[in-house]
Amino acid sequence: MITDIYVNKPVPYFSEQPLPQFNRSIDIARIIKGLEADKPVLITEFYSNGLQLLKALQEHLKDKFPGQTFNEQRANRSAFRKLSSLIYIKIIDHKLTVKKAPAIGWLEKLYPEHQSFLLPFTKVQGLNSAWQWHLNGITLPVLRNKIHPYYGVYFPTRFDHLIVFDNWLKRYSGAKKLAIDVGVGSGVLSFQLIKHGFQKVFGTDTNPNAIVGLTESMGDTKMSRKIELDFAPLFGKWEKPVELIVFNPPWLPVSQDMDTNDEAIYYNENLFLDFFTEAKKRLLPDGKLVIIFSNLAEITNVTEVHPIAKELAEGGRFKLENCLRKSVKSASNKTKRNQNWRGEEMVELWELVHA
Repeated sequence: MITDIYVNKPVPYFSEQPLPQFNRSIDIARIIKGLEADKPVLITEFYSNGLQLLKALQEHLKDKFPGQTFNEQRANRSAFRKLSSLIYIKIIDHKLTVKKAPAIGWLEKLYPEHQSFLLPFTKVQGLNSAWQWHLNGITLPVLRNKIHPYYGVYFPTRFDHLIVFDNWLKRYSGAKKLAIDVGVGSGVLSFQLIKHGFQKVFGTDTNPNAIVGLTESMGDTKMSRKIELDFAPLFGKWEKPVELIVFNPPWLPVSQDMDTNDEAIYYNENLFLDFFTEAKKRLLPDGKLVIIFSNLAEITNVTEVHPIAKELAEGGRFKLENCLRKSVKSASNKTKRNQNWRGEEMVELWELVHA
């Protein structure tokens, strides 16, 4: 039941001793040295003081990790994540206690039992961004209605792979009784399936926020009767074979530093073997298995192993019916990261059938 699911959220911090404070009159270099010595700090006076300290921390780390390569960028982000997690801000009665701070609805929704606590400043930033996305909604080129993603749920910010899938669905001529969407996330693929005539979609996810968020956003609408959700890995409680299985897995091998949302981005070494083993049992004899992927890990030299190609070469469970590829749009001119590799990136739709 939905009431049995506890959402992932930033853990409240309760300090027994007052933390050193940071405001505009305090030397930033000294504060950063303190952070590197694992000493937390509290943002006071203005919300912008937190932004100022984070910017200084980024500049400090840029000397150590200039970010010229993909791996260097990952190292920079890892160091930033560790140090910035020691920068706190105080919440009282579900409001930030500094001036010119944003109003964040998640503070009341996710922490009804706490009146006074601390959160890392970067987590508050994340809560603020997520609240704006949730409140205003996101327009996608493949859906009629906006999606309103819940806190802590991955949602697409690039649409090439969704367009490839939508085009595939337009040409799909098989039965449309039931599909399984493994890793339903913010529900986009399931919504696409319903849009293209599927009568029922069974969606699973290991992220409780995805299940809670979709359940809330669908409410008691017609969509809620067409999409059934299960908080579970892979296929969950669904054992009946279906016409179509859809999987948009993470595109990169697991990182050493994972937070909850990273499970939508990084895959562990057993994910694909477990998926293909279970998918074999749940696909009807003439059914289709569609996997939406990317060559991102290969072109950034994170790995030489393409998990789907490996399965086709060694698994003996499935054979390739078709593979569609689409070049990814180049990186925004606004991005500060070196993303020259984006010119080589392709999103992929692998259509497999029983071997």
